[in-house]
Amino acid sequence: MIRVTPLILAVALFMEQMDSTVIATSLPAIATDIGTDPIALKLALTAYFVALAIFIPISGWMADRFGAKNIFRLAIFVFMLGSLACSFSFSLETFVMSRFFQGIGSSMMTPVGRLLLVRSTPRNELVSAMAWLTVPGLLGPLTGPLIGGFLTTYLSWHWIFWINIPIGIAGIILAGMFLNVPDQRNPRPVDTVGFVLAGMAFAGCVFGLSVVSLPALPIIYGYMTIAIGVTAGILYLLHARRTKFPLLDPALLRHRLFRSSITGGSFFRIGVGAVPFLLPLMLQLGFGLNPFQSGAITFVSAIGAIMSKFIAERVYARFGFPRVLGFASLFGGLLIAAQGLFNIDTPTPVIMAILLAGGILRSVFFTGSNALGYADVDDEEASQATAIVAVAQQLSVAFGVAVAGAILEISTRTHGGELTLFDFQIAFFVVGGLSAFAGFIYFRLPADAGSNVSGHRNTAIEKE
Repeated sequence: MIRVTPLILAVALFMEQMDSTVIATSLPAIATDIGTDPIALKLALTAYFVALAIFIPISGWMADRFGAKNIFRLAIFVFMLGSLACSFSFSLETFVMSRFFQGIGSSMMTPVGRLLLVRSTPRNELVSAMAWLTVPGLLGPLTGPLIGGFLTTYLSWHWIFWINIPIGIAGIILAGMFLNVPDQRNPRPVDTVGFVLAGMAFAGCVFGLSVVSLPALPIIYGYMTIAIGVTAGILYLLHARRTKFPLLDPALLRHRLFRSSITGGSFFRIGVGAVPFLLPLMLQLGFGLNPFQSGAITFVSAIGAIMSKFIAERVYARFGFPRVLGFASLFGGLLIAAQGLFNIDTPTPVIMAILLAGGILRSVFFTGSNALGYADVDDEEASQATAIVAVAQQLSVAFGVAVAGAILEISTRTHGGELTLFDFQIAFFVVGGLSAFAGFIYFRLPADAGSNVSGHRNTAIEKE
């Protein structure tokens, strides 16, 4: 069960990760075909994140009310429909709406899948289970740039969305046949007011950050939506303190390890979220590569990620969460910043070596960070914790894309020309530094933090 369950659940993660890398690689071609600018097309990425921000908070309640397995299969089906809609889009508006619908399905897939895994796995086996969950998911970034680049270069970008259909059908069938997880249901009432306020808060912040960096819309709209989002967030916190069953209970942040996982993971994901947006654009617009050539270079980071999964459990058992997470985030952030040193004369093997090392550290980090968050959370709080983690992850990734886009826009306005290699270099330095900052958060934790999950304390005792 420790392998079968996460491998089935990983179908959703595979589709989501492959979809994001495919779109990033094919962004310039899509923009040209539908008659818009590659930077303006970032609105489609933002629409996807906005959908996640609105509907992830209610994913825990949906799973508790209607059954996690049922919601997981339904989410895959909605994601498939969104993929079809994207493939038939003919303008910026239709593509944005299709991506939003696709995001609704994604908002349920990953958090509910992770909830099913947590509920079916003992805490001392969670690191190993998380590793198996993400191995197939990491095949998405491995195959996405290559498949997306090949289809976009030699066929048409429309084909990149059709590959989700057979994968999704397989996921629905396999989940129905082999996913035997206890169906825990909690008929608590839905927090309608909390859903509206949380949706306004998260969507307002995500959309506002994007508009600030998006030249296609007046910047005042960005500041207005950010203000609305922050206000709604404050109102939600006040509401959550007064209601008996809040949609997302901020009281869970009383758990130190859960809080550290959220904070550190959010900082690290800023850089991780920006790279799929920045790197393909830099290789294509700055280096003059076509989508297939770009994908052939960027896919190597996923190889490093897959390699690390088979050593992650032993590394955390040997050194513990704080040291491994601190080291992985610090040096992982520095490797993101190092991508800003790439230029047209940089040897391809050097670029691929840096991306490979970054993929290893990123994968080790995510395996441990995802497991650490549940080290001091009760089983009864798992659905709430999963939703909060998913919201924080998506907000930080969206913030990374928004920050990267804002830096590119500000830099181009400063020198008054088209995008240059220098603009991308500044963006990589900034987001890499933000990711590296996460290391200091984990270094502050006790050496045996989360030892009930990592097994670090047990290892030390056996040596004595």
